[in-house]
Amino acid sequence: MVPVRAILIWAALAAALVVPIAVAATSPLLAWRQPIYIAAGFAGIVAMALLLLQPLLAGGYLPGLPLRRSRRLHAWIGAGLVAAVVVHVAGLWLTSPPDVIDALLFRSPTLFSAWGVIAMWAVLASALLAATRHRLRLRPTTWRLCHTALAAVIVPASVVHALLIEGTMGKLSKAAICALVVAAAAKVIVDRRAWVVLLRHNVQG
Repeated sequence: MVPVRAILIWAALAAALVVPIAVAATSPLLAWRQPIYIAAGFAGIVAMALLLLQPLLAGGYLPGLPLRRSRRLHAWIGAGLVAAVVVHVAGLWLTSPPDVIDALLFRSPTLFSAWGVIAMWAVLASALLAATRHRLRLRPTTWRLCHTALAAVIVPASVVHALLIEGTMGKLSKAAICALVVAAAAKVIVDRRAWVVLLRHNVQG
């Protein structure tokens, strides 16, 4: 029998993931936007939802998921996050290449663009590091510190990027999922304490 607490946790997580997407799907702003732009926008919302899952999976906080399976899902969700970011940026490029170029060169007049670009590069760097981890022969402590450092860039940059955009996401649902992403990331960073492990290893070495 599944404990009530586990059911409540999974139900709350499902609501946190689905509600922002559902709210965006009912936004009146969709009526004036191109299908490609809409797809790009929803890819960004999906990316934020996946970003909420990542620390929960990395920390093994979801009930019923053994830590090993949870971290395997973390890797797969990470690949999905990269795909969502690529679709988000590619869709914006197809609708307005000059705006994307300005954003990538950090000369866009909109502040949210710079935060989005920072988050994008950090996500790609994290994915590249994960893909080449064994080839680079990184020690577990080094890997954890680098991965944690990139996560510490991805989360705040993504949250600021989302909060500054006046788009299809509802203000309350957007603020809620952003707060949850920050809380989940902060918890796993504090719990895992990668920097403490690295410092202890260096002292002993």
